[in-house]
Amino acid sequence: MNPENIRNIIALAVLILMSGYFSATETAFLSCNKTRLRTMAEKGNKRAALVNRLNENYDRLLSTILIGNNIVNLTAASIGTVLFVRLYGDIGATVSTAVITVLVLIFGEITPKNVAKDCPEKLAMFSAPIIRVLIWIFTPLNFLFGLWKKLISKVLHLESDSKMSQEELLMLVEEVREGGTIDSEEGDLLKNAIEFNDMRAEDILTHRVDLEAVDIESTKEEIAEVFTQSKFARLPVYEDSIDNIIGILNMKDFYDGTGITAKSIRDIMTKPLFVLKSEKIDELLKLLQETKSQMAVILDEYGGTLGIVTLEDILEELVGEIWDEHDEVTEEYIPIGENRWRVDCSVNLDDFCDFFGIETDSTTISLGGWVMEQLGKVPEAGDSFEFE
Repeated sequence: MNPENIRNIIALAVLILMSGYFSATETAFLSCNKTRLRTMAEKGNKRAALVNRLNENYDRLLSTILIGNNIVNLTAASIGTVLFVRLYGDIGATVSTAVITVLVLIFGEITPKNVAKDCPEKLAMFSAPIIRVLIWIFTPLNFLFGLWKKLISKVLHLESDSKMSQEELLMLVEEVREGGTIDSEEGDLLKNAIEFNDMRAEDILTHRVDLEAVDIESTKEEIAEVFTQSKFARLPVYEDSIDNIIGILNMKDFYDGTGITAKSIRDIMTKPLFVLKSEKIDELLKLLQETKSQMAVILDEYGGTLGIVTLEDILEELVGEIWDEHDEVTEEYIPIGENRWRVDCSVNLDDFCDFFGIETDSTTISLGGWVMEQLGKVPEAGDSFEFE
């Protein structure tokens, strides 16, 4: 075979391999687990630290990879055309287009990208030193492309949205958890923290129908019985009806050193904190801290009592269930007949939908909030609705 043809074939093979290298590197940097690399860098891995530095300016990194990839692909196409025209004459250009396209697709794109997706961190760390050199070599071109990008963005009025959505943050937490950087409990804590700011008082309240409260006209013996039976340290006090809560009674104030206090209930109860059901729980937490309260009365749109939220309820949304010696384990889903269930209204709506295999576009957090949303009012015994 003509020595020139042999040199062209060798050059083609090298260029196809380089094309594969650039494609694999692009996928590796795009798919690598940034948290895992950061952890490796903190443990002294210099290659991981280099990958992190390169990722800090991803536009320049991507521009360098694409410039390199296009240079080798165009060079391969040119050498292929020369080679096949020499071998096949007039149809050589057509043959070259077909052959080079197939080779680049198989060995320069599909195969290397699939390999890189399976081990992105390893490939990114392997490629990082070479890419760093290429970034320096292509600095003038990267500068020009950067100016071009700014011009296009200005002409088309494009704005970079650097903020991550809640969904993106939740996906990131799941990715980190699957990568083994954090365990399941830490992942749940992060997810709760991300979702925390979107939750409202109505999503976590104890509904009025489940509320343990006492009438201001009740005898102290009756109130003591409620404290004993409910095992709560604080009880709302109402006058005439539950819609008129006038105070919060603390067990520590109700009992003194000798037994039940001789003071009147009005003298020892504290002023209740009232908030609307739409109050965000992060703001409610601040209110409870500022007023040194442990409980807030949640009002509906008409000013009636919808329920209560305690400081413990809010903290449980962050850290999960807080158990004490008086808590009892309750079943959230209880079958009561064929295709009939009794479900705790405080269960998470997403968990409820997963359990029963249904879908809803509601942004409400709890089942109770969703039921109120469907009914358009506070549920009462006998209420029902259809959902498809």
